[in-house]
Amino acid sequence: MSLVLPPLYMILDAALLTTSELDAARKLADTGVRLFQYRNKRGSSRELLQASSALAAELVPRGALFFVNDRPDVAFLSGANGVHLGQHDLPAAEARIVLGAGRFLGISTHNLEQFRAAAATGADYVAIGPVFATDSKANPDPVVGTAMIREARKLTRKPIVAIGGISLERAKEVIEAGADSVAVISDVLRAPDAAKRARQFLDLLEPLTGSAKN
Repeated sequence: MSLVLPPLYMILDAALLTTSELDAARKLADTGVRLFQYRNKRGSSRELLQASSALAAELVPRGALFFVNDRPDVAFLSGANGVHLGQHDLPAAEARIVLGAGRFLGISTHNLEQFRAAAATGADYVAIGPVFATDSKANPDPVVGTAMIREARKLTRKPIVAIGGISLERAKEVIEAGADSVAVISDVLRAPDAAKRARQFLDLLEPLTGSAKN
């Protein structure tokens, strides 16, 4: 099952949401966002499952892709489309066993060595970053820049997600460097009107990637 990623990968970070994750997701989906990840580093397993289940019930029937951060067990139980793993989470092969058939798996990487290793696994897509400086993580890895995206693009045909400090003004250069999708957190969630900002991203990115407008 091959994966084609929409160009905007919206990360719903619980630490930055000013409303409920379900309300935020609904408004973003209404404006055309079709790729989401739920990230909650502080919630309990029960809270994570409840929120992820509600998000999956809202987003998956709309035709959106919904991923859970870090937890393949929660992704499976909630009905999500897949899981997004970090470097310190379960290895891809073991996570795939937990995740089950018919779901997708992505992996975060922070340098070319990690990227090459992730691309060689059964992951469906590989993320790389932070591309630019970011404050959405407490201890971010070193900035990789668009040059590393260009190098990573040579290593795989799998979809590449660029993440880290990506603003509307810099999204175009990230796609032109070879990314299939840009993961955005702060530039949308901290905007006065998150849905309007997401639509601006889509209006910019969809022509660049050949994506149909929703």
